[in-house]
Formats: sequence, structure tokens, C-alpha cells
Amino acid sequence: MSLSAKIMEALKAAMKNKDTVALQALRSVKSAILLAQTQSGAKQELSHQDEIKLLQKLVKQRKDSAAIFTTQGRADLADPELAEAAVIEQFLPQQLSEAEVSVMVDAAITATGASSMADMGKVMGMVTKEVSGRADGKTISTLVKARLSS
Repeated sequence: MSLSAKIMEALKAAMKNKDTVALQALRSVKSAILLAQTQSGAKQELSHQDEIKLLQKLVKQRKDSAAIFTTQGRADLADPELAEAAVIEQFLPQQLSEAEVSVMVDAAITATGASSMADMGKVMGMVTKEVSGRADGKTISTLVKARLSS
């Protein structure tokens, strides 16, 4: 079952259950998928990888918004953003723990022979391909910087 079909099923269930938070989050996902499909000009299906990237982007947007609202003392605005992020995260693959990503970063540093911050791009590229949507770039970047700067 494609991601679009899963989203539609969840959308129908949210409508039946009158779950407004899930409904709003799923409608935004559906909208983003439709925009991405029509953006390239041809009406084509997105690859699984592109769908995952799109979902990660939507989750990141909501978490960033929630962080801004929280720093401004607006928990009333931050809570719905976090709730929507949680709904969207259900459609992402199981995320790797920081320890698992750390092991991959160490392996990539060894494989590339990286020794300084100048080699960060090589390591980031290798790890990003390996995790393929199961970890966010910020976590990977932080771990790579910590390893290469010491």
C-alpha cells in the first residue's frame, strides 16, 4: 500500500472519529503530496524516498514551530504543533536511536579516513545514505561534528 493510500485511510478514520488534530495533520500531508506530484509538471507518483523526505520536512516544520512558540511562552500554540508532528511521525519508518546513529558515524569516519572538519561532507553523505530517513540530519550533523572536532 502506497503512502498516499495509507494517508487516505487514516484521513477517513480521523473524519469518522472526529479527531480534528489528526484530520488537520493528514490534510496537510495530503496537500504536500499533491503539490510535490504536480510541481514537476507531470502527474506522477512520488518515490518512497521522496515521500519519506516530505514527511520528515513536515515533522521538522512543526517541531521548529513548536520550539519557537515554547520560547515565546505560547504553549497554547506549541501543543497542537507537537500533536500534529506525532500524527505525521506515525507514517515514518522507525527512527534510529542516537547510539545506533553514533555507531554508523564511527563506521563512516573509519571507512572514509576522515580526520578533520574538512572531511565532514564525506562522512555526512555516507551516513545520510545509510540511515535513509531513519534519523534526522541535525542528529547526524551533531554527532559527526563531535567526532571530527575531538
